Amino acid sequence: MKINVYTLNSFAKSIEGGNPAGVVLNADALSESDMKKIAKIIGFSETAFVMKSDIADFKVRFFTPNEEVDLCGHATIATFYTLSHQGCINRGEYSQETKAGVLNVELKEDSSIMMEQNTPSYDEIISKKEIADSLNITTAEMLEELPVQIVSTGLRDILVPIKNMEILNSIKPDFKKVAEISSKYNIIGYHMFTLESINGSNAHCRNLAPLYGIQEESATGTSNGALACYLFKYGKINFDHSSCIVIEQGYSMKMPSEIIVSLTVHEKEIVKVKVGGKAMNLSEIQVEI
Repeated sequence: MKINVYTLNSFAKSIEGGNPAGVVLNADALSESDMKKIAKIIGFSETAFVMKSDIADFKVRFFTPNEEVDLCGHATIATFYTLSHQGCINRGEYSQETKAGVLNVELKEDSSIMMEQNTPSYDEIISKKEIADSLNITTAEMLEELPVQIVSTGLRDILVPIKNMEILNSIKPDFKKVAEISSKYNIIGYHMFTLESINGSNAHCRNLAPLYGIQEESATGTSNGALACYLFKYGKINFDHSSCIVIEQGYSMKMPSEIIVSLTVHEKEIVKVKVGGKAMNLSEIQVEI
């Protein structure tokens, strides 16, 4: 059986940047086994499969080369850009049924896509030494005033504050230890960040998810949604009602990416989280399963 798969780069800051994703439209006839095979053949960090839904405009399932995940930010951007490019949707708001719930997605006039995420869950604070050891750094190379903490706006990540960009970009992780710790805490991976940036952004990041077969990822929507909420919680972002946070990622991989996070706040509580950006380099390939 031959399957058409669209490939494109989400959150791209430049033509060579962003995070590649696969998108399969009209995937209702595919079994879970078929989806896993396709995701493995494509080999990107995530491939999205779009189906009909009884409770939303679309149902979307997301697969890494190894596992199904509840939600994927960059693959959502890729999905709705592809739907737009194929004439399935116009500018406006849509809903997607995912394993993380029914979430809204907005296709904007400038062709950027903003997707709703869950409001934040601030979970365990983790020993800095445990995380530092797995990254082959010392705790002195982490930001002293911020905790290492699990935060989720749909997927659980350990947020790791690093002192500066030089340290962040020089980190050579022990991926076996990172995977073991990820399994221990039931998280997707590490989202390491510094408050320094290249383009005057709010943060500069690297993301590791070896437990799911991804050593490093160039742009992660869900992780950066969680990061923006974390920065707000700990007083690193100040605003009254709503604001856009800009986060850089992928530069260490020579794949420059820019993720936009919009937070809506009421009485000092985050009541809405949206994450978005642009996609580039749409092409179509065929795979045989």
